[in-house]
Amino acid sequence: MLIAARSARSFGNVSNQFRAANSLERTVGLNPRRALTHARASDARAIAPVKVSRDRVIREVVGLRPFRAEGFVVAVERAGNKQIIHNYGHGGAGITLSWGTASLAMDLVSLPGASTTGSLRQQSAAATTPRFAVLGCGVNGLTTARMLQRRFGAAVTIYAKALPPDTTSNIAGGFWSPTSAFEPEAVSSKFTEQFRLACRISNRAFQLLAGTEYGVRWIDTFELIQNEANLTRELVGGNDLYPNQQVHRDPDRYFGYKFVRQYSTMLIEPSIYLSALLRDFYIAGGRVVVKDFRHREEIMRLPERVIFNCTGLGARALFNDQKLEPVRGQLEVLLPQPEIDYCYLSSGYMFPRRDGIILGGTFDHNDWSLEPRADQRDWILETHAQVMKGMKPA
Repeated sequence: MLIAARSARSFGNVSNQFRAANSLERTVGLNPRRALTHARASDARAIAPVKVSRDRVIREVVGLRPFRAEGFVVAVERAGNKQIIHNYGHGGAGITLSWGTASLAMDLVSLPGASTTGSLRQQSAAATTPRFAVLGCGVNGLTTARMLQRRFGAAVTIYAKALPPDTTSNIAGGFWSPTSAFEPEAVSSKFTEQFRLACRISNRAFQLLAGTEYGVRWIDTFELIQNEANLTRELVGGNDLYPNQQVHRDPDRYFGYKFVRQYSTMLIEPSIYLSALLRDFYIAGGRVVVKDFRHREEIMRLPERVIFNCTGLGARALFNDQKLEPVRGQLEVLLPQPEIDYCYLSSGYMFPRRDGIILGGTFDHNDWSLEPRADQRDWILETHAQVMKGMKPA
């Protein structure tokens, strides 16, 4: 039997802060969705051009996003004396939502032998050190494992066939925005509530990790818009998660587009971030076992009684979730350009990282191929070259 995560158990002080903010909005008329301002010409910043050319490509990578039209799964399944807590199906928002869905998953923990009264922290303190298994060592497995260590002082073992830097999460762009996570017409109102809460929890968590140690930084982002009506569209997760919003109507300064929406968000460098999470996991006493599970029965033989399923696309075969599908994404990575200090989103996207300029924009549903394609390489490079052609010389 599956029991979905209950947003009513609202994460203590964190959710109380969100409620207080909503109350303040109702009381004094503060509405972050109305924060969009129209920039003056004098506010224009310098924008260095990305050098897009085939001879600057240093690598091509392909990743498979674990996508469910109905959205991610955070639910508990009881099987014999085991609790299996699922946390998978984040689509293209695995890094973005990681701390939020891990928090949702924590509220589903029922410690064996613990009292049914009192907080989970009190229950765990009264019992012996709880032991948990986490399946998967991508961003959601690592985040879940770290949260278990923090909340329960737990002994956690990660079981995974691949570790950083060889996980799907290492291929991600790392742009903080919960996009391509579900189909809007397929989700329920209950999921929408969980999604927005997960966005807020995760956004706050990443803010506290900003800095070189975790490879997280704030960055200006330009959304290049053809249709003026899209200027007022709410950003995914809520406008209040994206500060410093402005509208530019100056094609000569902004990529040749009549309308450009600017805001700030965070960029996470996966190679740095995942290595730091794994380091923290080990420092806190975590254990890793390299293992490729081929059947559910193998999972049921694990010694731990509480098991977190963070296997991403692997959940399709291991737990027979036929609603889970791959969405293939190909990235072209150019030589780094330290002067590029912004992201942009158009028909493709550009994220500047220390390990290279990330160019992407492909979303191929139900395509399991991990081989780069020449036609997609050409499309990506041409798409971004056209954006650069719209820029006027400084």
